[in-house]
Amino acid sequence: MDLSDPDEALAREFKADPLAHHSPNLQALLRRFRGEDVPGKYALLRTKHEREWTVVQFSGVKGVPLTLHPRLVFTDWRAAEWAVFQLRWRRHVGRPLSFEDPDLMARVGP
Repeated sequence: MDLSDPDEALAREFKADPLAHHSPNLQALLRRFRGEDVPGKYALLRTKHEREWTVVQFSGVKGVPLTLHPRLVFTDWRAAEWAVFQLRWRRHVGRPLSFEDPDLMARVGP
């Protein structure tokens, strides 16, 4: 599988159930996404115990705090995981998904 231009079917598989056991190709893609360099990496921060997750972005610089994205707060863990997946897809693949959440990037902010 060419991870430089992955098939959107992998994204559909992830969206269907972000917490499921995934196919080998999706697992490889997720390892790539999750193993990226820290500067600019998107992740989830649990802001309320088992109730709320906020998308954050790491600075990658010791002593520089991460960036919180307050317009990307979720009470559904699956929805939060899907948002991060879409952001990582854009970052790694260089284009949005054809079925990306239409207001996702506006919610990330500057």
